[in-house]
Amino acid sequence: MVTVTDKAKNKIEHLMQDGGLDASYFLRVSVQGGGCSGLSYNLDFDNEEKKGDQFFEDQGVRMALDMKSFLYLAGTELDFSDGLNGKGFNFHNPNASRTCGCGESFSV
Repeated sequence: MVTVTDKAKNKIEHLMQDGGLDASYFLRVSVQGGGCSGLSYNLDFDNEEKKGDQFFEDQGVRMALDMKSFLYLAGTELDFSDGLNGKGFNFHNPNASRTCGCGESFSV
């Protein structure tokens, strides 16, 4: 399961409202090959279920993960930072053995 901090929840709700997305949309969280450490995180809004999707909800945020991504992201916390040292979503992944300096890619 992926958990969501209060800051991430508020930002997700804000982005959905700004994009005019209704309650049929959910957050698709996935892992793709690439990045300087080998794997990178991907976030997007979607309203179509795909075969093999695993659905979770935390703090009212509905999320879908494909099975491969679920294996890499189990136990991960999604956070949002708007501070001076960087702005955006951050993943705190206990499964990552190494992350790059920007925090957008990892390896296991």
